[in-house]
Amino acid sequence: MTKAGSVAEARRRLAGAAFDLILINAPLPDDMGLDFAMEACAESDAGVLLLVRGEVYEDIYYRVLPAGVVALAKPLSAQNLSQSLRILCAVRERLRGMRKHQVTVEERIEEIRLVNRAKWLLIECLHMTEPEAHRYITRQAMEQRVSKKELAESIIRTYQ
Repeated sequence: MTKAGSVAEARRRLAGAAFDLILINAPLPDDMGLDFAMEACAESDAGVLLLVRGEVYEDIYYRVLPAGVVALAKPLSAQNLSQSLRILCAVRERLRGMRKHQVTVEERIEEIRLVNRAKWLLIECLHMTEPEAHRYITRQAMEQRVSKKELAESIIRTYQ
């Protein structure tokens, strides 16, 4: 657990490390903390919980909601804080899983792009047909015990 006494200090700490959860007890001495809360959601994978005075809760809730910040009105019970933190942790884990899936899909798309680029180079430079180029890449990747992506990168380097 790390504490920061101001928004400026919190920004420095966030820039230097990754956090799972960020709890902001607003207002802070140098700022309300709203912009920092929204920036933290946009720039990190941390779940952000913003505690604000009850009289300004409604306004602040609607301002930070689109950024993904969870806002709660003070005062609140220890049980409500604990439940909110647990819900925030669960949502964060779900988002983490979705991000991993997104990265996998993006990597697959990149591999397809590279293989297609390599196929077109083989078609252009070695006058292969598209099925021949595809079979060549598949066979060479297996024989050389490398991924199709690695082989495609090698072909691109060779023929460009």
